[in-house]
Amino acid sequence: MKTDFLKLPRLSVFLDRPIVRSGQKIDVSLLWMIILMTAFSLMMIYSASIAYAAAEGGDKYSFVTKQAVFVGLSVVICGGLALFNMNWWKKIMPWYFAFSGLMLLLVLVVGREINGATRWIHIGSVNLQPTELFKLAVVLYLASLFTRKAEVLQSVKKIIKPGSLLVVGLLLIMMQPDFGSFVVIVSIAAGMLFLAGFPWKYFAMLMGLLLAGMALLILAAPYRMARVAAFLDPWSDPLGKGYQLTHSLMAIARGEWFGVGLGASLEKRFYLPEAHTDFIFAVIGEEFGFLGMCVLVFCYGWLVLRAFSIGKQARDLDLTFSAYVANGIGIWLGIQSFFNIGVNIGILPTKGLTLPLMSYGGSAVLVMLVCMTLLLRIDYENRQKMRGYQIEE
Repeated sequence: MKTDFLKLPRLSVFLDRPIVRSGQKIDVSLLWMIILMTAFSLMMIYSASIAYAAAEGGDKYSFVTKQAVFVGLSVVICGGLALFNMNWWKKIMPWYFAFSGLMLLLVLVVGREINGATRWIHIGSVNLQPTELFKLAVVLYLASLFTRKAEVLQSVKKIIKPGSLLVVGLLLIMMQPDFGSFVVIVSIAAGMLFLAGFPWKYFAMLMGLLLAGMALLILAAPYRMARVAAFLDPWSDPLGKGYQLTHSLMAIARGEWFGVGLGASLEKRFYLPEAHTDFIFAVIGEEFGFLGMCVLVFCYGWLVLRAFSIGKQARDLDLTFSAYVANGIGIWLGIQSFFNIGVNIGILPTKGLTLPLMSYGGSAVLVMLVCMTLLLRIDYENRQKMRGYQIEE
């Protein structure tokens, strides 16, 4: 029996939004949340990177300046993309998916190796990370697939052929290697299948195979097993495999309830590696305390619920492609933020995943702001259709 997760009565209480009767054409609260989180991100990147920036080139503003340029360019690009409707995204999906797949292949040939992984293509002073592009491609691909060929949701056999394209992309990602992104993409695909109403027995079987496969990938790589061991007992090797996690935990513990104050973190001063990227949440915990971490977690929870709410509204208006895209973005945002925060607080093994909308990185901020633009565009089209305009699906 198929179940539409978004039709469950209890969930609808949190996702239902009244029909818009005001003059607002977009979700202003969502726009402000994006603006405030991006601004807070720039402030925290400056705070977390100041020591590294001063040591590398003497300019303490170098990292935040680069990130501000990335954000500015992203805003310009998103401003242009906001003019295109969701039907346009549906049409260009095959080209975008092919481009992102080509970039995954290209990074293995000309990519730049950093910390033992070849995940970046060096273009001038910019490092492009193709995996971020592929995550959005997966959301668009599955949304288009479920809209055009609903029969693929009937059984595992029917989804194997179209799903093989995702498998090829995942294999390329594992060749980098990037197990963290692999898990995020698998989670996005699984979540979208679940929300699309994939039959329970097939879904359970598929999840069993995926979990077994991921377990084998962990067992097959000694360094992944070492990370799991370090995560289970980081204090057994605090200067080796457990170094990042122990210093992340010390940063959060030092912050206590209300933090030590903006800019007063000690761990960011060459103790905590990747303080402005993967472990920026620990710096936030140290400087703003448990209260600051809770506020940030609330913001992510609100964004995820907003994405699902917009998706549910699109589904109710028969804008199926838009509904799947919004749900996919919500899953992606929720899963990746959960993984990053989980790593920072020690409930998950260390992975090379950024905190969405918060960590330093041009590719990550561009793709995530494009996702936020898609949410705003979907909400705009929802409102237009509720006002009686014809929306092309």
